[in-house]
Amino acid sequence: MKQSTNSSSLHRETILKHLSEGPFDLLVIGGGVTGCGIALDAASRGIRVALIEKNDFASGTSSKSTKLIHGGLRYLKQLEIGLVRETGQERAIVHKLAPHLVRPRKMLLPLIEGGTFGRLATSFGLRVYDFLADVERPDRRVMLSREETLEKEPILRQEGLLGSGYYAEYQTDDARLTIDLAMSAIQHGATCINYCEATDFIYSDEQVTGIKVKDNLTDKTFEIHATHIVSAAGPWVDKIRDQDQSLTGKRLFLSKGVHIVLPHARLPLKQAVYFDVPDGRMLFAIPRLRVTYIGTTDTPFDGDPNSVTADLSDVQYLLDGANSMFPKAHLQVDDIESSWAGLRPLIYEPGKDASEMSRKDEIFESQHGLISIAGGKLTGYRKMAERVVDLVSEKLSAENGRSYSDCKTKTLSLIGGPFKDVEEVNAYEKQTLEQIRGLGLADDRAHYLISNYGKKTATILDRFKSFTDTPETALARAELAHCIEQELCFTPDDFFNRRTGRLYFNITSIRPLIKVILADFSTYFNWSETKLKAETKALEHALKSHSEFYPA
Repeated sequence: MKQSTNSSSLHRETILKHLSEGPFDLLVIGGGVTGCGIALDAASRGIRVALIEKNDFASGTSSKSTKLIHGGLRYLKQLEIGLVRETGQERAIVHKLAPHLVRPRKMLLPLIEGGTFGRLATSFGLRVYDFLADVERPDRRVMLSREETLEKEPILRQEGLLGSGYYAEYQTDDARLTIDLAMSAIQHGATCINYCEATDFIYSDEQVTGIKVKDNLTDKTFEIHATHIVSAAGPWVDKIRDQDQSLTGKRLFLSKGVHIVLPHARLPLKQAVYFDVPDGRMLFAIPRLRVTYIGTTDTPFDGDPNSVTADLSDVQYLLDGANSMFPKAHLQVDDIESSWAGLRPLIYEPGKDASEMSRKDEIFESQHGLISIAGGKLTGYRKMAERVVDLVSEKLSAENGRSYSDCKTKTLSLIGGPFKDVEEVNAYEKQTLEQIRGLGLADDRAHYLISNYGKKTATILDRFKSFTDTPETALARAELAHCIEQELCFTPDDFFNRRTGRLYFNITSIRPLIKVILADFSTYFNWSETKLKAETKALEHALKSHSEFYPA
C-alpha cells in the first residue's frame, strides 16, 4: 500500500480515498495528544498507520490542560513515585524534541502558614523532584526566604507567608504540540484526518477488522480496514468500548477542569506561581505574553462530553482562590477575557474524589481485539504511545513474521524543528524579531510565531509579503494560508483556537479579523453563502461561550 504524506486541507478527498483503500496495520481512533503520539511512534517504526478524529485534532482534552509539561509535584504527596519519575524524565525529553514549543518556566511555590507544603517538606520534596526528574543543575530548586519571595513576586499575600520554593517546569501550547505530532506522523508516512467519526465496528470471526466512518464535513460514509484498532479517544473511550460491547470492569471518571484568562495588567506576575487556596487545593497562575491565566478546577462531570463550558461557580472559585493569594488584585468576573473548560478522563477509583484519583494510564484489550488506552497526563503522552505501539508491533510480528524497530520517538524532533537547544531557539527568535520589526509587527509576535511554528515561521513571513492589509491582518492571513496548506485546518475555530491560540490568549484580536479571515476560508474552500453564514455563527458562538458565564 502506498503511503500518504499529505497534510493539505485542499487535498482532503485524496486523503479520504487513501483511507478507504487501505488496509492498514493499525488504525487509531482519536486525534488528541495520545492518539497523535501513537500515530507518530507507529509510523516511525514502519507500521502502516491511519488516524481519524471526529472533530479537530486536540479539540478535546488536549487543548484544555494547564499547558505545562511538568513532573507533577503534587503526586509526590500521594507517593506516586513512579509517576513522578516517568513524567519528570519525559518533560526533559519532550523539551529536547521541540525546544521552541516546550520552554523552561520558573515556578514559585509560596509557603503559607498552615498550607499544603511546609518548609522542610517542600525543600525535601523539591530535592526528590529534582532527583527523580533528572533536573539539570541551573534549573534545580532553590529555597527562598520571605523577603526573597516578595522580591520575586511583590503582589503575593504577605500574611502568613513563610518563604517559597523556586523551581523549574516547562510551558507549552498543548494544542500546538498535538498538531505538530499529527503533522510529524504524516511526515513519517501516517495517514491522518480530522472531522471523521467512527460510527460502528466491522468484525470478522468475532475480531474487529475495521470501522464504519462518517465524514462530519460532508455526511458521506466509508469504511477503513486495519489489522489492529486502538481507541485513544480520551473522554469518549468508554463510549467506544460500549460500541464494541466490551464496557466491563474499570470505567472512566470524568473530571472538569476550568481555566480563566485575564489581561496581564490585572495580574502582573513576574513568573508562574503554584499556590494554596482556602479549600486545601492548589492553583496555578501563569503569565503568557499579554495575559495571565489561572487554573484549574477539579469537579465531577456527568454531562455531555461534546459540550463542556465554564459556569459562573467555576470562574468564581478561581477568582476567589487568586484573590486569596493576590489580595491587592481585587479580581472580578468582568476582568476575565477568555476561558477554557476540559475533561480529565481518569480511571475510576471508588472512595476517592477527583483530585485524589491517579493520573496513571491503563491499556484495556477487549475480547474482540479492540485496544483502548485511558487515563494519563499530557506530559506522559510519548511513553503512553510507546507502550501501545510496543503491544501492537509485538502482535503484528507474531502475525506477519516481520520485525519492527524499537521506539524512536525519544530522539525524533517534531515538525517546526529541529533546534539543537533553547539557545538556538533564542537566536532564531532574535533574528525573527529584527525581521518582523521591518514588517511593522509588534515585538511579541516573534515569540508567538516561533513558539507556534518554529522554523516554519520563515514560510509564513514570506507569505506575509503578498498581502497589503495592516500588519496584524496580513500576518493572520499568512498564518491561515500556512494552516490550510500544511496543517489540515478546515474551520475558523480550528484556526483561531487550536492553530493560533488567539481564542484563549488574544481573544480581543479576533473580531477585527473575522470578515477577512472568513472571506479567505470561503475562497479556499469555495463555500456557499449558507456555509459562510453557518461558520460565522459558529465562530460567534465560540467567542461567546469562552467569555460569558452563567450559573450551572
